[in-house]
Amino acid sequence: MKISEFKYSILAAVVFGSVVMASCQNTQKKNTEGTLQSEDRTAMQDEKSMKTEDIAMNEKFPEAKPDSYWKKNLTDDQYDVMVKKGTEPAFKNDYYDNHEEGIYVSAATGEPLFSSETKFDSGTGWPSFTKPINDDAVIWVKDTSNGMNRNEVIEKATGLHLGHVFMDGPAPTHIRYCINSAALKFKKQ
Repeated sequence: MKISEFKYSILAAVVFGSVVMASCQNTQKKNTEGTLQSEDRTAMQDEKSMKTEDIAMNEKFPEAKPDSYWKKNLTDDQYDVMVKKGTEPAFKNDYYDNHEEGIYVSAATGEPLFSSETKFDSGTGWPSFTKPINDDAVIWVKDTSNGMNRNEVIEKATGLHLGHVFMDGPAPTHIRYCINSAALKFKKQ
């Protein structure tokens, strides 16, 4: 009899502990430092991606051009990254280690995209930014290529590929725009 009472007590404690843990996970939104937890950042990422994916699918890009135009007007590296959605090698690109003040513009259009003020060293080997200069300059679309589920960053005016966005950046945005140098030109201030 004492063994079954002991088993019942343990079972009750496990069930109670599980209920408490589940409710804590659902109500606790921030850790002790006040930063977003990963599930909250993922929800933000999915929400923004869904909104911009709809825009990308339904919008005509005002400065879109045929591939043949871009082939003539971009370098081979720019064309491979922006049109063919390639990725340049990490740590072997022009701007990953650039610490000068200025702005980064689209290599295709010259449109201002990112500022040195929001650039940070992510350790990834590509230029990383916490936000674009103007939220309307870039949009996110779902990218399921290469067996991965990511959010691609494209130039809103052209629909050309710039890089990808991740939810592991520094405060305050916790966003990391990982952008290929080949998609950018740097304008020193």
